[in-house]
Amino acid sequence: MTDDLRWLAWSVALTWAMLLAASLYRAAAWTPVGMKLALGNRENMPPPDAMAGRADRAARNMMEALLLFAPLLLAAHLAGKADARVLLGAQLFFWGRLAYAPIYWAGIPYLRTAAWVVALWGTGLVGSVLL
Repeated sequence: MTDDLRWLAWSVALTWAMLLAASLYRAAAWTPVGMKLALGNRENMPPPDAMAGRADRAARNMMEALLLFAPLLLAAHLAGKADARVLLGAQLFFWGRLAYAPIYWAGIPYLRTAAWVVALWGTGLVGSVLL
């Protein structure tokens, strides 16, 4: 596996982890009642608190970002244009998104945007090789 595809795989794993964290936090799965909710069909879920809402929004935002990033990386890879810019873009995407999650969960507004921009810049670098 090439390095660019490895970074894509790590980004997919990060997406899965963020979705899982949002789900478990929403159900409060670390409690007996929450574990029952998490393992059940999730009817009668309590309303999300602020942290659960942020975790859910961060996970959804990651899915949206991955939906744009992954096809660009795969297209660059399949076109044989996966150069140093693609690798750097994949790294920026992953590290920016990794930073984004806990910053968003903590509710830090401006730093969250900075991490988001780093990941967006990574996506742009990957896309630039296709132009």
